[in-house]
Amino acid sequence: MSFFNRMLASIGIGNAKVDTRLATSQLTPGALVEGTVHIEGGNVEQQIDTIYLHLMTQYIRESNDHKVTETATIAKFKVAQGFTLNPQEKRDIPFTFTLPLETPLTLGRTPVWIRTGLDVQSAVDPTDNDHVEVVPQANVKTVLEAMTDLGFMLRAAKNEYNRRYQGRLPFVQEFEYYPSGAYRGKLDEIDLIFFPSENGVEVVIEVDRKARGLASFLEEAMDMDERKQKVYFTNQELAQGTSAVGRKLEEIIRLHAN
Repeated sequence: MSFFNRMLASIGIGNAKVDTRLATSQLTPGALVEGTVHIEGGNVEQQIDTIYLHLMTQYIRESNDHKVTETATIAKFKVAQGFTLNPQEKRDIPFTFTLPLETPLTLGRTPVWIRTGLDVQSAVDPTDNDHVEVVPQANVKTVLEAMTDLGFMLRAAKNEYNRRYQGRLPFVQEFEYYPSGAYRGKLDEIDLIFFPSENGVEVVIEVDRKARGLASFLEEAMDMDERKQKVYFTNQELAQGTSAVGRKLEEIIRLHAN
């Protein structure tokens, strides 16, 4: 009977089960994440080699004029070393880790989830996927609110393949804004990319001007109508609030809109 149970466990029947439980499902980049990995033994004794948490997301990559959805691992965390799990045994293993600053926000259709994996000897590895909500840290939130105060409306937030900025990950998250007010008719859109750090946040601003006249139409056709600039906001500047940040953003937008 024991041999039969082990054979079933090897193909995932009667195998151990895993369930990751977070203290909160709303996470912030740079903040501490706390939770517990709950494990229940199956029908036989099993050797658990390691337990890993994988922080996952998806991004869009263009291939042969088609958009392909890719899955990316943002970070990987080891929760526990090897141990023996007895039949029907229940274990709770607490964990903590810091959510990486480059974790994308779950705005729009951007998914972020934690995949828990048990590395089980001679058996199918049990897994558990838990989707989470990632909200902006205070510095990024200030810039986002400043854009809203300037009359720009957030149209989309998406992860796109990009090696231009030489980041650790193969993608960046772009925040696409639609212009209104004084910039309606002058701009097609504005894209923001954030690179937060402990001392502030760097923002890449991409201003897409609306075609006006033959020269502008030619620029647009050749993708030359986009103007990019980097700006760095220190923690001290961000602490002054959205009005001060908005003035600095508007100077750059006005410069490239003309």
